[in-house]
Amino acid sequence: MSDPIPSAFRPVPPASVAAPGAAPMAEAPPRRAGAARNSLRTWSRIHTWSSLICTLFLLLLCLTGLPLIFHEEINHLTGAEVEAPPMPPGTPRADLDAVVAAAMARRPGEVVQYLIWEEDPDILRLSMAPSPTAPADQLTGVLVDARTAQVLAEPRDREGFIYWMFRLHADLFLGIPGKLFLGAMGILFVLAIVSGIMLYAPFARHGRFGTVRSGRSARLRWLDLHNILGVVTLSWALVVGATGVVNTLAEQVIALWRFDQLAEMVAPWKGQPPTEAPGSVQTAVRAATAAAPGREPFFVAWPQTPLSSAHHYAVFLRGDRPATHRLLTPALVDAATGQLTAMRAPPWYVQVLLLSQPLHFGDYGGLPLKIAWGVLDLVTIIVLGSGLWLWLRRRREARA
Repeated sequence: MSDPIPSAFRPVPPASVAAPGAAPMAEAPPRRAGAARNSLRTWSRIHTWSSLICTLFLLLLCLTGLPLIFHEEINHLTGAEVEAPPMPPGTPRADLDAVVAAAMARRPGEVVQYLIWEEDPDILRLSMAPSPTAPADQLTGVLVDARTAQVLAEPRDREGFIYWMFRLHADLFLGIPGKLFLGAMGILFVLAIVSGIMLYAPFARHGRFGTVRSGRSARLRWLDLHNILGVVTLSWALVVGATGVVNTLAEQVIALWRFDQLAEMVAPWKGQPPTEAPGSVQTAVRAATAAAPGREPFFVAWPQTPLSSAHHYAVFLRGDRPATHRLLTPALVDAATGQLTAMRAPPWYVQVLLLSQPLHFGDYGGLPLKIAWGVLDLVTIIVLGSGLWLWLRRRREARA
């Protein structure tokens, strides 16, 4: 974004002093000029310190985020992506209960927590765990062919280059405290962007937008490039920064949804013992999709898991069009009877979370959008690095 030290280019010459080569300017009233200088000085301090505090962590996020943008392509090139065997078009789908039985036979003694439809429609992922209430770090994935109910693989989700990059990017291997810390860095990043706009605006208003001053010191040339690249990536950086902050609050958003809307939907079952032997998941999915034409299942949460209640399958449905593909609607189905008991669109704060995830990684528009996200990520790395260099260079010059 804008250089932390705006005084290096003085976007608004002092009252009654014209910039070199510029037309004479009318002298501004002393009070207005003083207020403008004080305002710029305040924004300069905000920009300097918000940038300095978050820059190193933002560089880490940009560097780790770059391979995450292309994680599907990287997995494909490295052979980490599992593919279903070819079959004739129109091959019927296997019964979901047979799919669940195959996964449980592969890992005896464990239970299913989630059934997920992968991007490849011929593959289903089942998250297995020692118990229905086991934490996420104890889950093991099993991939099953959606047509034959044959187990394809047990992917090693907690190893490899992409996994390490994701953990560094998501929580610095510190769990929820790491996520909240990175969320705070994201807030400072957004503040640095806004303050950079306020600092560069006077410079641009005087017809100098996009100017790179030649014949001056290397620091001033880099200052101008830093400002121009910051303006070019402005909208993208705001979107990625803001959505990154929202994503760090995912656990808190889900907890709020559980205590708010989900608690209302399952109030009639309050105080009853949990369902120990859930019924047919195929029946549950059929009941949910029948009540929501134009929507398809995305994943199913078993009873007693964080995304369901102690008595229901939670079938999360998504739209079958690009505009609604990322918006989910939970349908609760009684796990004992297979009857649909409630279906509500999630509240606004859940919708914001759902929309922020694809916007953050640019994975909703195919490879061209991913390439655009990657280029903008590289430009942002240059902006962050040049801002840090400019600050260090000015400190050295001041000491000299």
